[in-house]
Amino acid sequence: MSYQLYVGNRLYFSWSIAAYLMFNRFGLEDQVRTTIFRPESEAALRPLMADLAPARTLPTVIAPDGALLNDSMAIAEELASRHPEITFWPRDPLARGTARALANEMHSSFGALRGGWPVNLRTTYTAVTPPDEVTAELDRLEEIWTHARKVCRASGPWLCGEYSLADAIFAPMATRLATYGFDTRPTTKAYVAAHLADPSLRRWRAMGLANEAQLPAFERAFAQTDWRGPKPLAAHSVDSGDPENDACPYSGKEITHLLSLDGRIYGFCNAFCRDKTVVDPAAWPQFMALVDRR
Repeated sequence: MSYQLYVGNRLYFSWSIAAYLMFNRFGLEDQVRTTIFRPESEAALRPLMADLAPARTLPTVIAPDGALLNDSMAIAEELASRHPEITFWPRDPLARGTARALANEMHSSFGALRGGWPVNLRTTYTAVTPPDEVTAELDRLEEIWTHARKVCRASGPWLCGEYSLADAIFAPMATRLATYGFDTRPTTKAYVAAHLADPSLRRWRAMGLANEAQLPAFERAFAQTDWRGPKPLAAHSVDSGDPENDACPYSGKEITHLLSLDGRIYGFCNAFCRDKTVVDPAAWPQFMALVDRR
C-alpha cells in the first residue's frame, strides 16, 4: 500500500511544498500517490475535501493504514516514526534537538512574512521596503539559521548537517525570501541559494510552471525581475522532428510530444512530461541521462 498525499497549487501553497519534499527528498516518492486540489479560495477548498473529514487544510496525508494526517508537523513526525531507517532528523542528539526546535518555530511563527508575502514560485520581485514586523522576522531567520549552523558545525549548505525535515519545512520560506528579494543577509543568502538549486525543489517548481494556473490573490503589484535560482537550459517545445529517444524518459510510453535542446530533439508521452522538462531540463535526471548519452 502507499501514502495518499493531497496538496494545493504547486506555485502558491507553501506547506504543500514542504510535504512534497518530505516524500521526494527522502526517497519515498515511489510510495506516495499525489492528488492536487486547485481551489481559488479557502471557501472553494472545503467541498473538495469533504471526503477527507476531519481534515480541512492542505497538505493532508492518508497513511497506508488509514491514519489521517492533516498537519505538516504531524506528517513530518509520523514519517520519521514509520521509517526509522531514513534519516529524517539528524542522528546526533544536539543536531536533532536543534532541527526540531527550528522546524516547530517555523510551524508556529513568522506570521508577518507568511501573511503579507505569500509564497509565489511563478514571480520574482525586486526588493521593496519591508514593514517593521517583517524586518524583525527576517532578522529572526538570520539569527536562528546562523545559530543552527554554528552549534551543529554544519559544513554543507543545510542547517544541521545533512538535509533534514527542518530544511524541508523551511524550503517554502526560502523561496519566499527569493521571491521578494530579501535573501541578502549572509547566512540567509547562502541558505536560500541552496534551496533554489536543490533538484527536488526545482522539479516541484517546474511542474507548477508547466501545469498550474496563476492565482491573482497571491500576486503582488511589485516590479518584477528574473528568478533568482539557477538559469535553466534553453529548451523549447516543437511540433515536429526526429527524436533521439524511442520512449518517454519518465514513463517508457510511446512518444507524442517533442522538445528541442541545443538542436537535438527529444520525445515524451504527453504535454506535461514535455512541458515540465522545458521549464528546467537539468532538474530531471531521467531526461539529462538522454542528453549525456553522447
